[in-house]
Amino acid sequence: MAEIIDGKKIAAELREEIRKEVAALKEKTHIAPGLAVVLVGEDPASQVYVRMKGKGCEEAGIASFQHILDPMTTENELLALIDTLNNTKDVNGILVQLPLPRHINEERVLNAIDPGKDVDGFHPVNVGKMVVGDENCFYPCTPYGCQILISRYVKDLKGKHLVIVGRSNIVGKPLANMMVQKNDRANCVVTVCHTAAPDIGYFTKQGDILVVAAGRQNVVTADMVKPGAVVIDVGVNRIPHPDDPSKTKLVGDVDFEGVSKVASAITPVPGGVGPMTITMLLQNTLKAFKIQNSLM
Repeated sequence: MAEIIDGKKIAAELREEIRKEVAALKEKTHIAPGLAVVLVGEDPASQVYVRMKGKGCEEAGIASFQHILDPMTTENELLALIDTLNNTKDVNGILVQLPLPRHINEERVLNAIDPGKDVDGFHPVNVGKMVVGDENCFYPCTPYGCQILISRYVKDLKGKHLVIVGRSNIVGKPLANMMVQKNDRANCVVTVCHTAAPDIGYFTKQGDILVVAAGRQNVVTADMVKPGAVVIDVGVNRIPHPDDPSKTKLVGDVDFEGVSKVASAITPVPGGVGPMTITMLLQNTLKAFKIQNSLM
């Protein structure tokens, strides 16, 4: 039976380290790191994420500036706010909660964020630095969290075959670029497979490490996993609760019950990758603060 990779526990340990470093820096500089989170509209899931980010900031001693905008906010109004935040000294990191309303161009908005405050890691400048292996950048938070979990459970990553299911700009592509770099947290042989593959299992069965971010329940089953593999399930799917159809439950992209009998270690959903995402956002905000205040 696979060891359960406890993302909550690892995230809590990292957040405590962040809290201590923030406290030390506040004592030294008399200022606190600041994160601005912008939410346009009333999407319930986005509202939950924004609240969780605010709570994470509070626990870490990071100042949280939340901007909740009307769903009919225009693109120009949003761009004007981003310009103000880019030039606000107390704001070290800026995060625009996605998705945005359909009348707003997401790419234009993300590109307007100062790359030095882009703690979500989506600006082309940060993406380009990540691709060429320049660590003076901000990594996207979910793949960054995946990398930390992998490095905790696979002590020597050099030459390990990492297979990623999914090619999104949020997880699959950035993680592939991060894990192929020549450093202690990576140095893997990386394969990216997706729905265009006639047989995804052909690839997944080769992975010493398997990361699944396909956005579909049970896309990977036990027969598709190499015995002893480390499995990171990034998926979040809401399905009817088997005991009460009026309720829902969260499941990942992996058949947890079956795969846990084959893998050596596996992340649960919830409680695996999820807690790491906000933790890495806090880590990026702290890094931005240190860079902007010449503390690195």
